[in-house]
Amino acid sequence: MPRTQKNDNFIDKSFTVMADIILKILPANRKAKEAFVYYRDGMSAQAEGEYAEALEYYEEALTLEEDPSDRGYILYNMGLIYASNGDHSKALELYHQAIELNPRLPQALNNIAVIYHYQGERAKEAGDMDGGEALFDQAADYWIRAIRMAPNNYIEAQNWLKTTGRSQVDVFF
Repeated sequence: MPRTQKNDNFIDKSFTVMADIILKILPANRKAKEAFVYYRDGMSAQAEGEYAEALEYYEEALTLEEDPSDRGYILYNMGLIYASNGDHSKALELYHQAIELNPRLPQALNNIAVIYHYQGERAKEAGDMDGGEALFDQAADYWIRAIRMAPNNYIEAQNWLKTTGRSQVDVFF
């Protein structure tokens, strides 16, 4: 049974009904509509913490989806799952692929920065001060890119950039 038929709360049912209506009137080919159904089911599974199931739906959506921007969002969501499971290298790989396909994903840039910052903290804790600083510099580069796209977001990152002297400007907007 497709995940969309399993939804048991009002909000999920409402979203499913609205999405089905949009799918029917959307001027898209059958393959794109089918990709959206898999993507929607992946998001639903991911929201419920069913990560293996979500990844299966996202993989299927990727085989069908042709639009680079939409493929970027699918890869981004897959990256979220890998990051939450602690597989940072796979998450980074997926976030980078997402940005290649959809350069307007500040959330992917932010998540890359978060991972580099985390790795920088671990490196410094292990006594690798130079390696930690290099990772912090990478984090700064990605946060600056994300903030330029979404200047009202990532306030903590903006403060970190300012307090560590990694920001060339005080205000990004």
